Amino acid sequence: MDARAPPHQQTAATPQLRQQHGGGGDFTAIFTVLLAFVVIAAMVLVPSSSTLKNSLYIVHQVPEGHVGVYWRGGALLNTITDPGFHMKMPLITHFEPIQVTLQTDLVRDIPCGTKGGVMINFEKIEVVNRLHKDFVHQTLLNYGVQYDNTWIYDKIHHEINQFCSVHSLQQVYIDMFDQIDEKMKDALQADCTRYAPGIEILSVRVTKPKIPESIRRNFEQMEEERTKVLIAVERQRVAEKEAETQKKIAISEAEKNAHVSKIQMEQKLTEKDSSRKQEEIANAITMKEAEANKMKLTPQFLELRFIEAIANNSKIFFGNKVPNMVFDQRLLGSFLQDVAQTGNLET
Repeated sequence: MDARAPPHQQTAATPQLRQQHGGGGDFTAIFTVLLAFVVIAAMVLVPSSSTLKNSLYIVHQVPEGHVGVYWRGGALLNTITDPGFHMKMPLITHFEPIQVTLQTDLVRDIPCGTKGGVMINFEKIEVVNRLHKDFVHQTLLNYGVQYDNTWIYDKIHHEINQFCSVHSLQQVYIDMFDQIDEKMKDALQADCTRYAPGIEILSVRVTKPKIPESIRRNFEQMEEERTKVLIAVERQRVAEKEAETQKKIAISEAEKNAHVSKIQMEQKLTEKDSSRKQEEIANAITMKEAEANKMKLTPQFLELRFIEAIANNSKIFFGNKVPNMVFDQRLLGSFLQDVAQTGNLET
């Protein structure tokens, strides 16, 4: 009787045994659902904690212009992924996107003291830089994800203070202000090249610092006076330029007139020379004609001309009164001889 329990007792004990031996599967399912709920809640309720989210994700995305870098148990892995979707182990592997394109780090509120002891403040300095992809692992291994804090933010504070400490306010604020950008760029790049060669400093833009109000007013007054002097000098320069221009115009006009007069004079001389040459030619022709005529004045030629004139114009009168005429005896004799011969032929 003691070894065997009544039937109703065996029936009552069966659910208890089932509860003791068969409840493990239900508990595992509940734990899995609860864990999933906690993960989803953490992803939704803790959006600002990028580190926690990056640890919880299985599938993650590397944006364009970045590379993916991974830590496991706090140790930096050698794995570097390109833009796109990738997978990792949640809660064990931590992921961070690192920008490898141009980025601008804005450094604000940099106080510094000049050589003369005046405190000034640079409100904003922009540093354009880039981390080369091939040096991502080395740079993060040495200086961490916030490497720019060391080599840009802190470094620019140091360099600005160094520059101010060895220059006066006049130099920092006015005389050498246009050189600060280049000096800061060279200083940052020199140390990055030596200690963090993956960081390239492309440019630095420094805004005008804030100075004490009283000093600023003095600088403004000085600038106004300097501007007035520059205006006066510029006006004088303009007047001198105008006078020089008028002088050049007058000289040019005189040279032009002289050149025109020279041309006109040369033209007149040419005309006179041409006229003279024409006269010389005409005189030469006249002389030639005179010489030719002189050569013609022979007795025979004169006799011929006389005979031609007598033959054409002379009249012979017969009667008691004959006009007085002077005849050359030879010509008259020849004429009478010709008349006689003509009469003999007629008879």
